[in-house]
Amino acid sequence: MKLSIYSLKKVLFQGQAQMLNCQTVMGEITILDNHETFIGVLKPGVAKVVDSAQKEHFFEITSGFLEVREGNEVRCIVEV
Repeated sequence: MKLSIYSLKKVLFQGQAQMLNCQTVMGEITILDNHETFIGVLKPGVAKVVDSAQKEHFFEITSGFLEVREGNEVRCIVEV
């Protein structure tokens, strides 16, 4: 999936990813390839990304939004 994670000041991650795991107000969610469309509000926690090379990336998030779009695209706008 194409994943983009933006903060107000910079791009935290942009590229191909296999998995995104984060905390939403509805609970923990894991986004994988071809996930259904989804919009959620992020709450404080650590977002974990596994990229296409199996490398793990971790981002401390205080709040934000998550959008899973058609076309296997995921966007997060976060406050860190």
